[in-house]
Amino acid sequence: MTLAVNEHELRSRTIDDTRHCEEIIARHSKSFALASRLLTKEVRSAAVATYAWCRRADDAVDHATDRAQAEDRLARLRHELDDLDAGRESSDPVLRAIGVVMRERGLPSCYLRELLAGMEMDVQSTRYETLADLMLYCHRVAGVVGLMMCHVLGVSSDDALPHAARLGIAMQLTNICRDVDEDWRRGRCYLPASMLSSRARTILQGPALPTVPQDIRLDLAEPVRTLLAEADRHYRAGDAGLCYLDRVSGWAIQTARLAYSGIGDVLARRGYDVGQGRAVVSGTRKRWLAMSALWSSIQRTHPSSRMLHVPTRILEYRLWND
Repeated sequence: MTLAVNEHELRSRTIDDTRHCEEIIARHSKSFALASRLLTKEVRSAAVATYAWCRRADDAVDHATDRAQAEDRLARLRHELDDLDAGRESSDPVLRAIGVVMRERGLPSCYLRELLAGMEMDVQSTRYETLADLMLYCHRVAGVVGLMMCHVLGVSSDDALPHAARLGIAMQLTNICRDVDEDWRRGRCYLPASMLSSRARTILQGPALPTVPQDIRLDLAEPVRTLLAEADRHYRAGDAGLCYLDRVSGWAIQTARLAYSGIGDVLARRGYDVGQGRAVVSGTRKRWLAMSALWSSIQRTHPSSRMLHVPTRILEYRLWND
């Protein structure tokens, strides 16, 4: 009788943890929330848990009041991963949820630790001289998220891993282009210095103002255009990996991909002007993109059988970023 009660309590807590994670994704990302709703119930639970942990880690660092607090929070995040690896119970619903994904989907903590290494670059106020420098950051904070999703989606072939990582990188490059103004106001600049004019470099590496000055917005248009072109290259590489997914998962992932790349389309229509406010894709447009992704998924050849786990590998971007 006691065992049955414990099992009931465990199921109830798991349901509550999933709902908590679903609230997080709905609050922070309409594109990912839409894509997650297209997944099967079991996969959706793992996907929202993974998103919620990434968001939890990101917010812990981004909302720190100073560098010392950010470093302390980063150390705590790593300690939490130590506890998860050791199988120690947590009172935090997001940690419990990601722990389930790690156990049931074989999600390795090394991917999560690599993401924290990327966040440490933010804590250290890393500046990026070249595109190659920036790509390491993108791989750590987003490429490895693509690798995580291979476990979440139960991909059967490690040949899918480079494609998944490059899709994550494409999305991060899009984020960088969308958030130039917002990031600068937070004291961060991700645009590679080698792409900037001397005037733009001086201003962007100096004290932040309420918004990017009008006199350098034209200077920033070309770097943004260049990074979005790089993102498109990675989106296409990511598309080549959709064949490793079942139809439902392929539909969801392509929907998220199209919604994200659509942000770049909005920026292009604005002449790559970063000072016109946050670029967004409308809800109506996202629904149309979801239907387009569904049609593509129906036509695509998919694997006939799938396994739960993929091999544990972290891909250094230099090995496959051709």
